[in-house]
Amino acid sequence: QVQLVESGGGLVQAGGSLRLSCAASGTIFAINAMGWYRQAPGKQRELVATITSGGRTNYADSVKGRFTISRDNAKNTVYLQMNSLKPEDTAVYYCNADLLWTTKGLLRDYWGQGTQVTVSS
Repeated sequence: QVQLVESGGGLVQAGGSLRLSCAASGTIFAINAMGWYRQAPGKQRELVATITSGGRTNYADSVKGRFTISRDNAKNTVYLQMNSLKPEDTAVYYCNADLLWTTKGLLRDYWGQGTQVTVSS
């Protein structure tokens, strides 16, 4: 059974740093793009950053220069290093994989359960 499990969320002061991890478990042959999304109360879920299997990255303008996405394909894990955190970054952060090749077949748009990030002023 495939799972995406996020970890690393928590409470941090403005200006601080946090590192999120998302590990895909199960028998997985390959994952295409992975990414991080976030959702604040009363707002729509928004893209934070994505990374392809080849390492090409894309960032929301609001996090450019502060966040870094990376992945370890051997571990089927994606990371989000968050520096210079702002209160506006407070949200539930969700891990996403757009395509996964597994023993079940091809899975599309697969999500983790989310991890809370709270940035205090």
